[in-house]
Amino acid sequence: MKRLGIIANVTKARATDVLRRIATTSKALGLELCADAATAALAPELGGVADRDGFTGIDAMMALGGDGTMLRAFRSLNGNDVPLIGVNIGSLGFLTSVAEGDLERALTCLAHDEIVFSRRSVAACVAEQGKKEVGRYAGLNDVVIGGGSATRVITLRVSVGGDPVASYLCDGLIISTPTGSTGHNLSAGGPIMVPETRAFVITPICPHTLSSRPLVVPDDSDIEIQVATAPEAGLNLTVDGQVGHALRANDIVRVHASRTGVRFIHLPGYSYFSVLSQKLGWKGSNVR
Repeated sequence: MKRLGIIANVTKARATDVLRRIATTSKALGLELCADAATAALAPELGGVADRDGFTGIDAMMALGGDGTMLRAFRSLNGNDVPLIGVNIGSLGFLTSVAEGDLERALTCLAHDEIVFSRRSVAACVAEQGKKEVGRYAGLNDVVIGGGSATRVITLRVSVGGDPVASYLCDGLIISTPTGSTGHNLSAGGPIMVPETRAFVITPICPHTLSSRPLVVPDDSDIEIQVATAPEAGLNLTVDGQVGHALRANDIVRVHASRTGVRFIHLPGYSYFSVLSQKLGWKGSNVR
């Protein structure tokens, strides 16, 4: 790793100090830095600003913040095979694997290629209105249908691989990747999936029948959701909580695994289950 892209949540109180530490350590290690405009404005010491075409020629992308910053960094790559590493200067940070105190160690590991990669699936999503494509998105965490201005229930017809599954009378529906399974999916009662699992989970939000349960399907399945009924105010398709499109009755959303996934960078000794235990406050017996 010789050239790193940097994206920070500039609203965080510690962002400036962390960026200065990155600039100092990177200079000592011979690493070249390239930041987005907002990050570069906060810390001119970084020395480089991404051009109009985005981050080109970088070997890795470092996101400083929480999960939202990681998702923004993922989106900035535009599908290019550039690995991501997250430094947590936020609160929860399931996607960020490096603590702020390990920042200098992380930069040293990057400079000496002492790192571990984790391949993550990406959900490719297409929205159609009247058989016309009106939106195309890539989701690292999830694809969510719901959240309109009205609070009325909706009906969503779901099929997997061409086979009808169910018509959900619900407040909404989540199609989650394994990476996103600890997000909105978990809050809605869905299962946690190990990030490398080759599957998606379909989780109804507040279904109006007790028999509706989250459904795990292979990620090579083509998932189709038809909006059978919707409030007059419409509802929303939201991808990773950041981008999306307004939906109405009879619209169709198609989801499948993208041909190009994304690589996460971890430091030696990283354990996903240790992160789960810490973030979720799992307490087990100390008896051996």
